[in-house]
Amino acid sequence: MSGEALLFLHLAGAFLFVGGGLTATLLRVAAVRQSTPAAIAVLLRAVRPVVPVVAVGLVTAIGFGALLAHRLGYSYGSAWLAETYGLLAWLLLVGAFAGRQDRRTRELADRLARDGGDSPELHARLRDPVNLALNGSLLVTTLAIVALMVWKP
Repeated sequence: MSGEALLFLHLAGAFLFVGGGLTATLLRVAAVRQSTPAAIAVLLRAVRPVVPVVAVGLVTAIGFGALLAHRLGYSYGSAWLAETYGLLAWLLLVGAFAGRQDRRTRELADRLARDGGDSPELHARLRDPVNLALNGSLLVTTLAIVALMVWKP
């Protein structure tokens, strides 16, 4: 496979990964701003189909990025690649943890919307400072990975 094809596939994966991540973030922020469980549930449900896009993009970007790095003669032990892999590990760990919390919040919103009720617990979960910080760290980490890929310090 040519270097241009590897670069294209790596970038396509990166765009899916970053675009999906930004979409999920925007949907979650929009959900925090809603007042009714039904509106919150709709926005949090909209995140679900975005998750596979993020996953496919991540796997594609990593796989073709590794092949591209090998083809270009970069050492897998170089600092910028090692930092990127460390940040990717953070994304996977924190994403799994925050994703479970978000799933529980979505399930509560769905239940409240179905039953026609409301709960201070739902709004507290949406504004949980730990969960907001974890989700914020995912966005910052994604931007840091993009910076490492672009500038290769």
